[in-house]
Amino acid sequence: MEEHAVLFHSLDGEKIYFKPLRIDDVQEMHHYASDQDVSRFIGWNLMNSLEETSEHIETMLRRESEGTHLYASIFEKPTQKMIGTAMIFNFDREANHAEIGYVLHKNHWGKGYGTEAVALMSDFAFKSLKLHKLYAKVVHANVGSGRILEKNRYELEGRLKDHYFIDCMYYDALLFGKITNLDTSL
Repeated sequence: MEEHAVLFHSLDGEKIYFKPLRIDDVQEMHHYASDQDVSRFIGWNLMNSLEETSEHIETMLRRESEGTHLYASIFEKPTQKMIGTAMIFNFDREANHAEIGYVLHKNHWGKGYGTEAVALMSDFAFKSLKLHKLYAKVVHANVGSGRILEKNRYELEGRLKDHYFIDCMYYDALLFGKITNLDTSL
């Protein structure tokens, strides 16, 4: 998994590129991890202090070293500033699939960065990891995230009623999936 992590950390697109997640990036991550609008629907707890964000990064780095998750920081090419986090996790080796996730600072929403991040992750997962399927669970109220997946040809596969309980309200989970179009018999 270590060689795959190196490749994942070096993905490069038109507008963004990935780098390894580092504890030194705590301030940059805290900018979006402490924003209620950003953290509300991503499955992370709101980070109220740099210490909480630092602990979260340490947890992510530990998971990656254990081989259960891949994480990368997303950088914007023009500014070379960290604007988000990309992840592949919940690997099922037998079924050969995994879940993807992504989070961007809200100042970078609507600029195509999320769409490009999902495209980079999908290409990597299918070509380098040789996965059969990728999927994502999205809070139904997170319309932008659903659009990102649809632009990357993920199909809406189902809906889990009242799956998330956020801010004292229930939200449905939308399940999106994409199956590789690569010939894996080679």
